Amino acid sequence: MAEAKVNYTEELTAAIVERYTAGEPVEAIAESIGKAVRSVRSKLVREGVYVAAEKPATAKRAEGPTKKEMLNTLESLVPFPVDGLMGATKDAIGYLIAAFTVAEESVDSEESVDSEESVDSEESVDSDEPEDAEAA
Repeated sequence: MAEAKVNYTEELTAAIVERYTAGEPVEAIAESIGKAVRSVRSKLVREGVYVAAEKPATAKRAEGPTKKEMLNTLESLVPFPVDGLMGATKDAIGYLIAAFTVAEESVDSEESVDSEESVDSEESVDSDEPEDAEAA
């Protein structure tokens, strides 16, 4: 049976462990010995000395409502399903919410003006009747 080729001799292993613990980056060690960074990192892990770099903090969710919350708000404002808007940006959904909110407010204000006018016209019809008719 053929002998297995040794990737890292004991001397090479000791050297890379020493260099790594002294603070030399894995990339520099790998380049200097002609090995892949992943190979050197794996060897350092097997030797129990490799400490993984801290992962960068994940992007925190921007303040404000989520896209799903915004779509729920929009759905309460419009007479059609909003399922097809899942691919829209939050900005676009925000513009739609603003537009439909303004439209709804203008409809509400027109309805209140119309109802006030109808109340006023009913009062004027009532006041046009002669007072004598009420007495009779």
